[in-house]
Amino acid sequence: MKAIVCNAFGPVENLEYKEMPDPKAGKGQVVVDIKACGVNFPDGLIVQGLYQMKPEVPFIPGNEVAGVVSEVGEGVTHLKVGMRVIALCMLGGYAEKVACAATHVLPLPDEISDDEAAGLVTAHATAHHGLKQRANIQPGETLLVTGAAGGTGLAAVQIGKLMGAKVIAVCSTQEKLDMAKANGADILINYSEVDLKTAIKEVTNGKGVDVVYECVGGDTFHACSRSMAWNGRLLVVGFAGGTIPEFPVNLSLVKGYSVVGVFWGSFTQHQPQDFAQNMRELLTWYVQGKVKVVVDEALPLAQAKDALNKVMGREVKGKMSLNP
Repeated sequence: MKAIVCNAFGPVENLEYKEMPDPKAGKGQVVVDIKACGVNFPDGLIVQGLYQMKPEVPFIPGNEVAGVVSEVGEGVTHLKVGMRVIALCMLGGYAEKVACAATHVLPLPDEISDDEAAGLVTAHATAHHGLKQRANIQPGETLLVTGAAGGTGLAAVQIGKLMGAKVIAVCSTQEKLDMAKANGADILINYSEVDLKTAIKEVTNGKGVDVVYECVGGDTFHACSRSMAWNGRLLVVGFAGGTIPEFPVNLSLVKGYSVVGVFWGSFTQHQPQDFAQNMRELLTWYVQGKVKVVVDEALPLAQAKDALNKVMGREVKGKMSLNP
């Protein structure tokens, strides 16, 4: 099979498109013939050796795929050859085939296209987990989403609105804000034109925000950390801006709010039953038209470097996918 291979940690440009052995389904696994693979910001960090997880090299990046089951391993009863599925593979997705634990593979409704399904696994699932299990967001609360036009930011806007929150979208351009508004955002803040902390104070009438879904880091995080409501939850999702901020813990003490980590990949391993239930709920919402993956662009697998650079450069509105 063809695959994108990271031979050593380093720049995205060092990735190699090459022939690799076909995977085999071990006990409790299935092999998925990949139709689409989602491209995520952490993929670019992993290949550079900058992520929490550092796999042994060489490895194939890519953690979310949609495709068709081509082989079923021993002990797997809920999946059959020929079944359309979505899968969380953790690694190996930038390829024509991947072997996945059957516990992290779910049947895919015909109503959802491959590119959209591949983008659903990580971005929407992270937002869903963050708002449901980590924030326990309630109807009527305010939700502020940074990077609100990116893959998981846009998902948080949709899901927050669906769960009854008043959604404040924070983006760097009017074009991105327009996309956030089209996906349910109630209030728009362009942080490249106004002081973010001042703007949050104005739109919340001085109360602060109940839940922040923070994807950017750096100065954006610091502004949010000073804009929380009493009993608020500041969700730490990622650092797309490139700077991991340091948090002055006295803010949490004085303002009475929680700083909560959202590491979805770890959640899927520690709470696989909750992960499966979340995915079933997401798929139901999708078929009902309540959530939607916005695919910015789908590129051939061989152009994985271009897709990653676009994601890492924060030029994507919605999701990128790769098609083997």
